[in-house]
Amino acid sequence: MTTNAALRKARAPAAETVPVAEGNDYFVRRNGLAYAGTHLLIDIWGASGLDDLGLVDAALREAVAATGATLLRMDLHHFSPNGGISGVAVLAESHMSIHTWPERAYAALDVFVCGTCDPYKSVPVLRRIFRPSSVQLAEMKRGLMP
Repeated sequence: MTTNAALRKARAPAAETVPVAEGNDYFVRRNGLAYAGTHLLIDIWGASGLDDLGLVDAALREAVAATGATLLRMDLHHFSPNGGISGVAVLAESHMSIHTWPERAYAALDVFVCGTCDPYKSVPVLRRIFRPSSVQLAEMKRGLMP
């Protein structure tokens, strides 16, 4: 997990999208590695607006646009008038999801994208909209080729 200070310095290196198998599969080639895409696990604490369906919808839409991904479908569920929200933005390049616990001012987000999309560009959007006091970030390279 990454602290706020380290996250501010986090920058994804530029990706070169190249087919690394037969066909155009949009795998990423970076720093001598080939993989399907980058998956960020983002935990935000001390956040606001986590029970506001309209705000969560707008935040995900803006975060998707910031990554350079293509939104295919948004599906959000509000558990009660003042309860948590769970949902997913289905992307041509994979997905972005959110699960909120407004009573704890906490949300768990996944941002998984392939090709030239940059999942790190979603983080400033999420910071600005939800105003968390703390952000924890982990990165996984999905489909890492041996």
